[in-house]
Amino acid sequence: MSTPNIAPDTRQQHIRKVRRVVVKIGSALLTADGRGLDHQAMAAWVGQMAALRLLGLQIILVSSGAVAEGMVRLGLSERPADVNALQACAAVGQMGLVEAWAAGFIGHDIKTAQVLLTHDDLKHRQRYLNARQTLRTLADWQVVPVINENDTVATDEIRFGDNDTLAALVANLVDADLLIILTDQEGMFDRDPRSSSEARLFSEVRAMDDALLGMAGGGGSLGRGGMLTKVRAARLAAQSGAATLIASGRQPEVLIRLMSGETLGTLFMPDQEPLAARKQWLAAHLQHAGQLVLDAGAVRALQAQGRSLLPVGVRSVQGQFKAGEVVACVDTSGQTIAVGLVNYSADEARKIAGISSEKIAVILGYQDHPELIHRDNLFVV
Repeated sequence: MSTPNIAPDTRQQHIRKVRRVVVKIGSALLTADGRGLDHQAMAAWVGQMAALRLLGLQIILVSSGAVAEGMVRLGLSERPADVNALQACAAVGQMGLVEAWAAGFIGHDIKTAQVLLTHDDLKHRQRYLNARQTLRTLADWQVVPVINENDTVATDEIRFGDNDTLAALVANLVDADLLIILTDQEGMFDRDPRSSSEARLFSEVRAMDDALLGMAGGGGSLGRGGMLTKVRAARLAAQSGAATLIASGRQPEVLIRLMSGETLGTLFMPDQEPLAARKQWLAAHLQHAGQLVLDAGAVRALQAQGRSLLPVGVRSVQGQFKAGEVVACVDTSGQTIAVGLVNYSADEARKIAGISSEKIAVILGYQDHPELIHRDNLFVV
């Protein structure tokens, strides 16, 4: 089996454009294969992330290890099968995990924030928007979010199942340019290198290449994710235009080397740039929850100037919709001008239609956004 060839300079070209990075570190690395949190390794990764921040990169950390650390603290030799026992392990281990990360980052004068998510948080549109805004605010405050699945309250139905998937969803959530998955493997091979000495490491591949799914192997005893979940995570991240790098976290200065463009690990390239992929997703929505009727000035601002839609340009609101749903923007003749994700509900939009953004807080009692629809969440027809 083979994958399409990619030009050798693709990696360097893409890395140069990266500004926001999600870094995911797996349980086997964090817990030294089950012997408890590896504080020395964690300190090395923290040092590298601190150095990347000095270069102007935003870092969001997705950390596994809560269950594995809980097992060590509780003296358990095998991962519990019972969901309640797993949740208890997570509760015990999460304390040590977040304390260790916070202590490491504070040594570099970097503040951290613990963020626990479930799948349901990102399926529910309002909670999705709340999480997105919180993470963006943390980034603006120069705080590094430390994200993990909320195993303590998750059930079988709402579990991510692995933090690779969680990391990809977070990359989508924050519009990341790059997802880095650090694991105990060197990258993506054409076959399992643990069972074949002839396994060949791929340097760059297309994330949506279906052949990769057949090449991926299974997972280890500590974590729930093997290479297959990482390939699927790369495909999920690619849907929002993010590239994915899978590399060995045991390589010295691995994050620095990856972000310098060194050929290390495997780069999964998306088919489209992040903003183009997001616009394509919006354009695919044939059903809209409602309509915003725009005045001539707002139509010109969207069509000719690529601006966000402000409340002052809205003449009327039609339908019932919630914040975060897809609505159509139409001119006074009913012609669709654009579609986008609206920041306020229909009732709220009616109250602020035609007024300046400075008055939103006065009318609604709060202001989450100055725009009804931000230009990044708007597809002009």
